[in-house]
Amino acid sequence: MAEIISARVIVTCPDRNFVTLKIETADGTTGIGDATLNGRELAVVSYLQDHVIPCLIGRDAHRIEDIWQYLYKGAYWRRGPVTMCAIAAVDVALWDIKAKVAGLPLYQLLGGASREGCMVYGHANGATIEETIAEAVRHVEQGYRAVRLQAGVPGLKSTYGVAKPGQRYEPADGALPTESLWSTEKYLRSVAPLFERAREVLGWDVHLLHDVHHRLTPIEAARLGVELEPYRLFWLEDPTPAENQAGFRLIREKTTTPLAVGEIFNTIWDCKQLIEEQLIDHVRATIVHAGGITHMRRIASFADLHQVRTGCHGATDLSPVCMAAALHFGLSVPNFGIQELMPHTAKTDAVFPHAYSFKDGMMHPGEAPGLGVEIDEELAAKYEYRRAYLPVARLEDGTLFNW
Repeated sequence: MAEIISARVIVTCPDRNFVTLKIETADGTTGIGDATLNGRELAVVSYLQDHVIPCLIGRDAHRIEDIWQYLYKGAYWRRGPVTMCAIAAVDVALWDIKAKVAGLPLYQLLGGASREGCMVYGHANGATIEETIAEAVRHVEQGYRAVRLQAGVPGLKSTYGVAKPGQRYEPADGALPTESLWSTEKYLRSVAPLFERAREVLGWDVHLLHDVHHRLTPIEAARLGVELEPYRLFWLEDPTPAENQAGFRLIREKTTTPLAVGEIFNTIWDCKQLIEEQLIDHVRATIVHAGGITHMRRIASFADLHQVRTGCHGATDLSPVCMAAALHFGLSVPNFGIQELMPHTAKTDAVFPHAYSFKDGMMHPGEAPGLGVEIDEELAAKYEYRRAYLPVARLEDGTLFNW
C-alpha cells in the first residue's frame, strides 16, 4: 500500500494561471496533476480543497481505478468541467506516483510506445493571409509537419486565433471578459482563399488544419467543408457547437473534409454519438478536462473501434503537466492522430521543468520515471494568481454569440 498522507493545491501565474495538485505518499513519493480550467480556475481549487482532498487522505495511491470511480460516482452530481478537472488532477498525480515507484516513464505502464513520437501541429496566424503564410513557412522551417492556419477576417476588428501585433496569442486577456464582433458571412468569404494560398506556397507535404471555434450552423459548416475539399485539410475543427451531437450528421452527409471536435468535452458521453456514428474523424478531448488518463483511455478505446483517432487539445491553457500526460497517453494509444502544441513561455517552463522534447515535427515525453515533469514551488510562489477571463463574442447587431 502507498498511503496518501497529503495533497495540496498550488496556484501560480507565470504569464498565465495554472492550478496544480500535488499528492504525497507515506514513503515520500510525490505526484502532480494539472487542474487548470481556463477562466474558472478558482472553482476547481475550491472543489479540490473543500471536497476532494479530505477524501484522499489515508487511501492507497495505487488504487487508481477505484479512486477514479469513487470521485465520479461518489459525488452523485456527475460530469461537468469543474468536477472532471478535479478528478483529472487526482488521476494524473496517481499515475505519476505509480510510474515513479515502478521506476519507469509513464507510457511504459500504459502498454509501451506505439510509435517513435507524437506528431504535433503548431499555430500560424496573422492579420492577413500573407502574414499567416509567412508564419506557416517559419513553422515548417522549424520542423513542423502540420500547421493550423488562422487569419484575420477583412471587415472585423479582431478574429479568433489571431494574436495582437507583437504578442503571443492568449485568449484569456482581461480581468473582465472582453467583447469582439463576429460576422459569419465575412468569415466564410475569407477561409478558402487562405488555404488556396497556403497550398501554393507550402505545397502538399504539409498537413494543414483550421479551427472554426463553434461559429457555424451545421449547414454553414457543410458549405465550408465543401469549399475546402480541394485543399485536403488534415481537419476542420469545431465546425459547430457539439451539444447536439446529431448536428454533425448533416455536415458529414455533405462533405469529405475531415472533422475534429471535443476540447470542451468532459466525458465519453459528450462524444458517444459522434464516435459510434462515425460523424467525426478526431476526438479532441484532453487529459485535464476529461477526467485524466484513466478516462481518456476509455474514450480512445471506444474511438478506436470506430476508426476515430485522437487529437488532444494542447493550448497554453494546459500546463506542462498536462502536456506531458498527453504525450505519454498519445505515445501509447494505437489510434493516436496528432497533438496540438502551443509552446509555453520561458517563465512557465521554468516553473515546470520537464523531460519532454520536440524534434522533426514530433514530441516525445522522455524517459524520466513518472510524468517527467515537476513543479518548482519556490519559483511558483513568486507568481500570484491574476484573474483572467476568456472573451465573449457578439454578432454585428449585438446578439451574443458563440465565442
